[in-house]
Amino acid sequence: MKKILLILVSVILVSCNSYNKLLTTNNIDYKYEAAKAFYLEGEYSKAVPLLESMITILKGSDKAEESLILLARCYYESKDYETASQYFKVYYTNYPRGEFAEYARFYSGKSLFKDITEPELDQSGTYLAISELQLFMEYFPTSKMRSEAQEMIVAMHDLLVEKDYLSAKLYYDLGDFMAYKGNNYLACIITAQNALKDYPYTKLREELSILILRARYQMAHKSIEEKKLERYRETIDEYYAFKNEFPESEYLKEAEKYFKEANKFVKD
Repeated sequence: MKKILLILVSVILVSCNSYNKLLTTNNIDYKYEAAKAFYLEGEYSKAVPLLESMITILKGSDKAEESLILLARCYYESKDYETASQYFKVYYTNYPRGEFAEYARFYSGKSLFKDITEPELDQSGTYLAISELQLFMEYFPTSKMRSEAQEMIVAMHDLLVEKDYLSAKLYYDLGDFMAYKGNNYLACIITAQNALKDYPYTKLREELSILILRARYQMAHKSIEEKKLERYRETIDEYYAFKNEFPESEYLKEAEKYFKEANKFVKD
């Protein structure tokens, strides 16, 4: 079949003399077969204009669904993942029970996954990708692609946790400098606690937990006298929670240092 399509595209190019003439030909069948041939050869930059020029014309025909999927795939293979996701979404919106609906929903999410940014940058695309893949699993719970979708979601959760960890650490590192609402250490604690609440099984759980203990100790250590006792007690509670959860932690000696300092103040 591939050879037949390649022969067809060669005939078309000879008869039209150039690719530009192929773009303007009224012979939709030939143009469509040429687009498919370009796709199979990996000539996506040539397939895309042909397909885009026919999408509206082919709507309602027996080629309508396939043309949309081919166009989305061309953008996906060209690494224009944002546009690919849009066309996959156009497909499953227009053909929710179409032949390629499962495929389109999966690749709409996977395209967005491929396009996500570093944890330091805006993660709005990550949330969109998670949402798309979760919807895919809801619509197709027995899909063979379900496990891959789950793996991508886990990877994105890790990315979001890393972003929260970096934010919490930044607050901690700022300390008294440019204090957030008067207390960067409190902002560190809240950010880290929210991350643990949202992603309780994160691989960064230990790092987030020791960061909370560090921040509690520093907040107590640098507090005014009236607040020291209460905050050192909170540090002690945090120490016990950390030790119980991570009895063999590499941070245990550090945690014990905070405990001893806090306990000394509380006993005095």
